[in-house]
Amino acid sequence: MALVVQKFGGSSVATAERIKAAARRAIRARQAGNQVVVVVSARGDTTDDLIALAQEISEHPPAREMDMLLATGEQISIALMAMAIQELGEPAISFTGVQIGIRTDSTHTKARIREISTQRIRQALQEGKIVIVAGFQGVDEKANITTLGRGGSDTTAVALAAVLKHDVASRSTFATKTEIKPEIKAEIKAETKAQDLTPEQSPLLLEQERVECEIYTDVDGVYTTDPRLVPEARKVDMISYDEMLELASMGAGVMHSRSIEFAKKFNVPLQVRSSFSDVQGTWIVPEAAWMHNNKVCGAALARDEARIFLEGLPDRPGISHRIFEAIASQNIAVDMIGQSFGIGGKAAIGFTVLRNDLNLTQATLRPIVAELGATIQTVEDVSKVSVVGIGMRTHTGVAENMFAALAQENINIKMITTGDIKISVLVDKNEGGRALKAVHQAFSLHQPIHTQLSDSTKPLAQNSIEYHLRSIPRGEDSSADLTAATQRLAGMEDIVISGVQKNTDYGRITIFDLPDQPGNCSRVFQEIARSGILVDTIVQNLATPNRAELSFTVPKSDLRRALIRTQNLVHEIDPQARTAGDADIAVLYVYGVGMRTHTGVARTMFGALAQRCINILMITTSEVCVSVVVELAHGEEALLCLKQAFNVPD
Repeated sequence: MALVVQKFGGSSVATAERIKAAARRAIRARQAGNQVVVVVSARGDTTDDLIALAQEISEHPPAREMDMLLATGEQISIALMAMAIQELGEPAISFTGVQIGIRTDSTHTKARIREISTQRIRQALQEGKIVIVAGFQGVDEKANITTLGRGGSDTTAVALAAVLKHDVASRSTFATKTEIKPEIKAEIKAETKAQDLTPEQSPLLLEQERVECEIYTDVDGVYTTDPRLVPEARKVDMISYDEMLELASMGAGVMHSRSIEFAKKFNVPLQVRSSFSDVQGTWIVPEAAWMHNNKVCGAALARDEARIFLEGLPDRPGISHRIFEAIASQNIAVDMIGQSFGIGGKAAIGFTVLRNDLNLTQATLRPIVAELGATIQTVEDVSKVSVVGIGMRTHTGVAENMFAALAQENINIKMITTGDIKISVLVDKNEGGRALKAVHQAFSLHQPIHTQLSDSTKPLAQNSIEYHLRSIPRGEDSSADLTAATQRLAGMEDIVISGVQKNTDYGRITIFDLPDQPGNCSRVFQEIARSGILVDTIVQNLATPNRAELSFTVPKSDLRRALIRTQNLVHEIDPQARTAGDADIAVLYVYGVGMRTHTGVARTMFGALAQRCINILMITTSEVCVSVVVELAHGEEALLCLKQAFNVPD
């Protein structure tokens, strides 16, 4: 018997008929022998209506009272869902977030989960009931109702699956396994003998202990991009946690990145599927070998970005830390970060935030910028276009293809940042849709992708999905592993850093005063690609009006060759532009889950380097990795201090 968590969004419970349809899905899962937990959102436009109601009373309603108000939407949904299931003849019980003990911090309207109790859910499941839980809400240590912010119901569902999976693992001892019915034991024995498996590897036993999460929505899965913008977009059968994390944070609206964070941390398999059909959805699972065969798995467009450019900053250790510490103190998530090469003791930093955070960001930074003798500029009419794929780790030419596609459409690039498995560019807002279509076509994302497992020539099939699901760890078996899991669950949404690494095999090339015209970036990287040289990190900023600064790293063994080719090309583009190379650098990588959405990561990272008086030369960010470039002489010291800052063992 598996334990299935089903989440139904607002559109899935908008009417009485849709509530009944969702109830029938839950009942079918229960009748198939599973234990079932249902998480529901507020119905239809209920949340928007409640916000509008609050604004009729107050232009700036208190955050605490907004949480008290908004939490009522889900309370309506869970009661109606329980009634629908009972009306159809199955036992069910509904719980609010407070009743089951979803404990959060006290950040009203965007709280983070601290822990979840499973006692009441387990008791109800053991009584044979379908359990319905209100998504989006919790309670802080002072018994105040809190809400989880955007994507909160997805977050609730995956978090519940995570804690229930741990609960299953903690109960999966030899003693409980011996309680399996005799007839099931006989099936397991015959099955394992025929397939040369141990009893613990039995698919029947795995099925009994498996925990899955199904996200029901108004689309039938995850697409290569938004099909409303690119009609030829194709549904993906399986995608890795890291790829989905990046796509979710880059503008793909199917799921929120916080819920993917939970899934990856606790190895919870997710399926995104339609509420209105029985078609197979998209599985979000751990990384598989065949995924590396594809350079790019998807593209995304974010229209709600705003760009901030700080110019004339002192080029000394601690400045980046001071800037991003101030932003993090306001719980503002920073996305694209590009730090320009320091000249004459001055440097510049460009970054993006969500447009609705722009005013608060400006107000936070103005006094600091004035004190430092710098200036602040903002641009609101921009869009971010991104491509994502774990194949970038092993394939070359991704940046070249992307920039060439944009140049062919005469679309100018205002900013570039790269990550471990993503490339993002900033373009004019009115060119965002055209840019998305161009890169989607450039990587042939409309065509079926290569989905073979290992050396097999068979296409992806149902047994392939089952293979992946059964290969996902069911939970921690040893006491040490269970202790580690308990510690993670005690701070469920705390940042999880998986490693800190240093690489001294790269050199940096920087182009100063490159004319800000469509096609120039493409020409640079086409020239590098023709030489067969791998490009790793790329950062572009607009240094002055109509002039850009472009920095990128290449293997140190290719630095001289790349520098000569770049200098020759740049001279053709504009003799006034300059090119410099630097072999004495070290790149530091901090890997984890939710690196961008956890606002304190950059603050911790830059603060640790500032305390050691280590200057930062380049910065790039993504959901799975933040990297910085420092002087080679400080590389080892930087590695040690970052490991200490994030409690990563040597």
